[in-house]
Amino acid sequence: MLRTVNRVLVGLAGLLLLCVGGAVLAAGLDLGVPSWWPWRGPDAVLLGEARRGRGEWRWPAAVALLAVLLVLALGWLVAQLRRRRLTEVLVDTGDGEGAVLRGRALEGAVESEAATLEGVSRASVRLTGRRTAPAARLSLLLEPHASPADTLSHLTTGALAHARTSAHLPALPAEARLRAAKRRPGRVT
Repeated sequence: MLRTVNRVLVGLAGLLLLCVGGAVLAAGLDLGVPSWWPWRGPDAVLLGEARRGRGEWRWPAAVALLAVLLVLALGWLVAQLRRRRLTEVLVDTGDGEGAVLRGRALEGAVESEAATLEGVSRASVRLTGRRTAPAARLSLLLEPHASPADTLSHLTTGALAHARTSAHLPALPAEARLRAAKRRPGRVT
């Protein structure tokens, strides 16, 4: 969803900047702007003395609008820079110090064990959340003969349980997305 919002926002911002820039360029070069256009020629001013004195509420409203736009733009920038994948997991070793486990190592262990389950042709795992409370997102491609209920049961009692106990996590919430592999129809002769 964030990818779609990014594309729409960047597209709208680009279109707005292109239109405004083209209009300012056409007015500045005096390239036949329409008669209703408020600025004509390179010597035209954006707000004249008469318009600037009118409406004392306009300037605070304009500043408030720009402040809201700035906050929205900064929030969008922070969302772009935030990492989606957990890089490390904090393992409680019992001595008060703790150890750090690479997130990719735990992902790889769960992924390889999930791929060995019966009926699973491909598995991918991504860790999200905080380093003290990770969560797993799994995507499994199932063979046509596989039972989704059995696969989920083996996944929770096998790969996810092993990952939870090996990293000494109190819980490892997981979201599994199961897809069926496409199978070519057999020929009947």
